[in-house]
Amino acid sequence: QVQLVESGGGLVQPGGSLTISCAASGSIFRINAMGWYRQAPGKQRELVATIGSDGERNYADSVKGRFTISRDYAKNTVYLQMNSLKPEDTAVYYCNADIIRRSGLLLSGDYWGQGTQVTVSS
Repeated sequence: QVQLVESGGGLVQPGGSLTISCAASGSIFRINAMGWYRQAPGKQRELVATIGSDGERNYADSVKGRFTISRDYAKNTVYLQMNSLKPEDTAVYYCNADIIRRSGLLLSGDYWGQGTQVTVSS
């Protein structure tokens, strides 16, 4: 099996910074794209940022210039550095990964973490 475990969420003041991380573990053959999504109360889950296996990055317009996604390929870990945080960034942030796992055969799947709460408030 494969697990994604997020960490690093918390409470931060407007204008502050926070870095969250997500580590993938299990019978992993290869990880393709990894990314972050978020869901605020009463709203649909939305894309925040993704990073491909080649390092190509993609950001939602609302976070461009403020958030940076990065990846440690050796540790199967993805990070999201969030700067200049705003109250509207408050949400549960979910890690997502496209993973090929070993299970006798090689099986491709889309995996999600359990989510980590980020609250931006004074």
